[in-house]
Order: sequence, then C-alpha cells, then structure tokens
Amino acid sequence: SSTFLDKLRWFSCQLSEFPYPTIAAIDGLAVGGGLELCLACDLRVSSLKARMGLVETNLAIIPGAGGTQRLARLVGLAKAKELIYTGKIINGKEASRIGLVNILAEDTNSDEPAFEEAQNLAEDIANKPSVALKMAKFAIDKGLEVDLYTGLSFEKACYSQVIPTQDRIEALKAFIEKRKPIFVGK
Repeated sequence: SSTFLDKLRWFSCQLSEFPYPTIAAIDGLAVGGGLELCLACDLRVSSLKARMGLVETNLAIIPGAGGTQRLARLVGLAKAKELIYTGKIINGKEASRIGLVNILAEDTNSDEPAFEEAQNLAEDIANKPSVALKMAKFAIDKGLEVDLYTGLSFEKACYSQVIPTQDRIEALKAFIEKRKPIFVGK
C-alpha cells in the first residue's frame, strides 16, 4: 500500500540523515525495500551467500523508497538501470565488484560473517572522534548534492567546526607523545 511505502520512504530518509555513520550487514536476502534500507546506510557489508536486488519491475512497479536514486549514485547510472530494469538478484561477490557493498565478508566458518565483519567495522569507527565523524558525514552527503565549489565550502565549514574540539587537541597531544588518543566526543 502507499501508506506502507510512504513510511518506508520516510524511514529510509531518516536512516540516511542520521548524523553518524550507519552500517548494513547483509548475510541473507535483501530485495526490494530491504535493499533500499541497506542503500540508505553509509556502508554495507555482505557475505558471499547474500543475495540482493531491486526486483520491483518483476512486480510491474518500481523501487519507491529511494532505490532509483541511491543505487544510481552508488554504482553508477548504467549499472543501476541494468539492475532495476531486469530486476536481477546478485550475490555478495558481484555486489562487491560493482561497489554496491563496501566489504565482502568471506569467513565461511561463521553463520553470519557479514554481521561479524560489520561489528568489527563499527568498533573501528566508534573509536574515532564523534564530532569528526559527524562533520565528515555531513560534508560528504551535502557536498554530493551540489557543485564542487559549493561542496568545498561545506567541507571548509565542517573543518572549522572540528578545529576547536577537545578531541582534536587530544589527537595532536597523543601524536606528539606517541600514544593512542583518548577521545571524549567534545
């Protein structure tokens, strides 16, 4: 129904606009709206056995929760058109090859290798200063929507917001003292 689709579209926009990095782990099937939610995340981790696609044209409809826009921006216009027009389902290896997923988790000893790899990635990112992450995400996302020079002005504005932070001062101090920084998110 259109009410469900409106809610899915709203949620995918909320997810993409979340101010901190988001990660989707794909260990199984992600088709239609499920893949559209994955596309709304900043990063995607897939297992080899994962299968994904925007299959809506097989049902005489089109992706309606951001898939036509996000897939094209992620994998390029020609590949997005191919996948959407055919409704083809691809595996994790192909998704990695075309840039649909960032990381291909190849651990065959795990039932959920993508989830475990996504957790490792999240832990790595979580150790970074939160203000810098937030500003980087804003600069990337907003800069993509405008021309290069306007994007560079977004970057400059975001950069100026990280300069006075305690975390930046701590990072410099830790570098000089040859130790790992302790970030506090300020």
